[in-house]
Amino acid sequence: MADRLLTVQQVAERLGTGVRFARRLIEERRITFVKVGRHVRIPESAVEAYVTAHTVEPIVLRPASLRRAA
Repeated sequence: MADRLLTVQQVAERLGTGVRFARRLIEERRITFVKVGRHVRIPESAVEAYVTAHTVEPIVLRPASLRRAA
């Protein structure tokens, strides 16, 4: 099945950002996009890849009961 192509507005909504941020990602070539005539579309997989690449995992700290006193 082919990847669904999203508009800049749809990408901004999915990322929870403004349209300016989505357009900047395109302008700076930080996300994959497709030119359809004069329109710009972003594959769903590119949005998922962007989110995955920029996801920061939490640091696991030891429980307070196992820490040494200063």
